[in-house]
Amino acid sequence: MTVKTTPASDLAFTNLAYCSPSDLHSFAVPGSTDLFLAIVGEVFVLSFSGHESISDGSIALNSIQRRHARVSAGDNVYVTRFIPPENFDLTVVTVDLEFVKRGTKNEQIDATLLSTQLKKKFINQVLTVSQRVTFEYHGTNYILTVSRAVIEADENQTNGIERGMIGNNTYFVFEASNASGIKIVNQRESATSKIFKEKEFNLQSLGIGGLGAEFIAIFRRAFTYRLLPRDVVNRLGTKPVKGMLLFGPPGTGKTLMARQIGKMLNGKEPKIVNGPEVLSKYVGETEKNVRDLFADAENDQRTLGDASELHVIIFDEIDAICKSRGSTRDGTGVHDGIVNQLLTKIDGVEALNNVLLIGMTNRKDMLDEALLRPGRLEVHIEISLPDEVGRLQILQIHTKKMKDNSFLSPDVNLQELAARTKNYSGAELEGVVKSATSYALNRQLSLEDLTKAVDEENIKITMDDFLQALLEVKPAFGSASKDLDLCRPTGFVDCGDRQKLIYEKVMFLVKQVKVNKRSPLTCLLHGPNGSGKTALAATIAIDSDFPYVKIVSAEAMNGLHESKKCAHITKVFEDAYKSPLSVVILDDIERLLGYTEIGPRFSDEILQTLLTCLKKSPKGSKLLVLGTTSEVTF
Repeated sequence: MTVKTTPASDLAFTNLAYCSPSDLHSFAVPGSTDLFLAIVGEVFVLSFSGHESISDGSIALNSIQRRHARVSAGDNVYVTRFIPPENFDLTVVTVDLEFVKRGTKNEQIDATLLSTQLKKKFINQVLTVSQRVTFEYHGTNYILTVSRAVIEADENQTNGIERGMIGNNTYFVFEASNASGIKIVNQRESATSKIFKEKEFNLQSLGIGGLGAEFIAIFRRAFTYRLLPRDVVNRLGTKPVKGMLLFGPPGTGKTLMARQIGKMLNGKEPKIVNGPEVLSKYVGETEKNVRDLFADAENDQRTLGDASELHVIIFDEIDAICKSRGSTRDGTGVHDGIVNQLLTKIDGVEALNNVLLIGMTNRKDMLDEALLRPGRLEVHIEISLPDEVGRLQILQIHTKKMKDNSFLSPDVNLQELAARTKNYSGAELEGVVKSATSYALNRQLSLEDLTKAVDEENIKITMDDFLQALLEVKPAFGSASKDLDLCRPTGFVDCGDRQKLIYEKVMFLVKQVKVNKRSPLTCLLHGPNGSGKTALAATIAIDSDFPYVKIVSAEAMNGLHESKKCAHITKVFEDAYKSPLSVVILDDIERLLGYTEIGPRFSDEILQTLLTCLKKSPKGSKLLVLGTTSEVTF
């Protein structure tokens, strides 16, 4: 549409865009008779109104709207209809006030009266962070700049842009610099601009890749409530979340996430505690260490009440000290005392509302159940292995400086690397980048003369360096390639049509695993010793191209006690559940069970462990179990 100026000066203070009445229907919101919205210049959403003086194909914008759309009168601008999502009403909007004309005399503004006036004037209009709006109030012209917009459901924000629609229940928080000459009075207390140092978050700049959904969940559960004004909190009648637990495989970014959350917060410096550091050999000293962590928060709440700043306590490896009560048999009861003390401090008789406890663990199953209930560590966020999009983001983060400083070769295809690195954790992807860098640097060093200067201009990290690094850095939840190769030292020997038929049948089962909702699917290969059962199972596992492949064999558990064998089998299956597609080979099942023809026939403990693992149906992962045996009738 062609940009025009507003047809009348008073229309510049409505924050509306104007078009011809015939064009107006193009921006109608479905289900509404008087709501017309469109995105102008791919930046802001403006409400439209028809005006007889404007020709078809033209749009009238005031000077501030033109400035932010980066257009001038006579330019063309792209305009597209905007359909607001559900739950798009603004809960809280923070705005900075200033005079249109600099040097205007000092003015005192009643926040309650101005809020009522703005809601009446701009009802159903959409405001976006950084948007500037002109308005007239009691004969004086003002400009408001939106610095924060909180909607009812943050996950509904479109394209990650912070914006929402003004409604009758929108709460305005007004801010004005001392130099502006504006003094805000009757502003009810609000926590919106006090918790976080920054007004917007960029996960890439924070070094967080592939965890966008998890970060949104953390923000929604733990911080949205604390951003609301105090009077809104009191009317809601609920309490803030006091604790959250980040759990998942090692190296997936739990500690990084907690550390970055701590950096983003205003106020008190977060207390970061490694679980074992709390323990002490002296009686009662461990419980005292726990009490000391909460002492500052208790003093603040006692003296400041609801005005107290948020105290964040981060527990790394919390499973080291908060094991289920009664599970340790050391005779000291130290771990039980720590759990009791934590429960008392988080949600005891004198409950603290100014504390956020963040725990991190790889073993959620080891934690005491009372610690995980609502009111304590009630928010459970699983930080799982990144998908392909997440792996690409992580690789981009770790190679950004290389690329910016021209050390990354143009042939490096991060998209291809993300596709190749199935089941790699964030830490393992960082290891891949480090390994590739070492190959590139090694080419510039001379072992004959280590003092020789390095030519920085020739340092280039190539795609071949990354491919070599993939051979060097293997994922913990990946394919046991060495074990698979040992199962078929001479490769897979062609033994005729029957063997091909069996191979094709099992490969058909592999395809079924990918599409079948039921998991796990199982298959037993049986036959005499030396007939190639294990080699066939290993070949099928390799050809399946599943990211997680593990072999459970008697050789790998040689010399272990039964309980240790059961623990090893359980861990293999639990790791398989963390991967979207997995193959587990149970090689020589009769030897795993310790089967003999006379005496104690087999190990019932190992049998029950296998039955439990095979009957478990993990959510979100698909598993194929291949068994081999020479004693099918036992």
